[in-house]
Amino acid sequence: QVQLVESGGGLVQAGGSLSISCAASGRPFGVRTMGWFRQAPGKEREFVAYIIWSTAYSLYADSVKGRFTISRDDAKNTVYLQMNSLKPEDTAVYYCAYSKTLGGTIPTRYEYWGQGTQVTVSS
Repeated sequence: QVQLVESGGGLVQAGGSLSISCAASGRPFGVRTMGWFRQAPGKEREFVAYIIWSTAYSLYADSVKGRFTISRDDAKNTVYLQMNSLKPEDTAVYYCAYSKTLGGTIPTRYEYWGQGTQVTVSS
């Protein structure tokens, strides 16, 4: 079992920055991809970014490319999402997810999910 706990969400003005983190506990195993997804009210959950733990290869949604950076700290079993140049349309609940394999951009390929952290960007 893997438990994921997000932290660091909050309210920020447009153009500002925010960093959120996700600590994984339990016994992480497998190829291990960790991803960030987000869900705005009335919308489906959407892919934001993922990182393959062993290689640090990362991929971003077009909507956040160049503004967001995903990274991981192996010693702390923690993945981070640094968000810069935030826009009101980035407002959502952000979820951390863990895949035993190459989860990619598809939410159903991730077996474990955090509880989510709210990010609100005011205009």
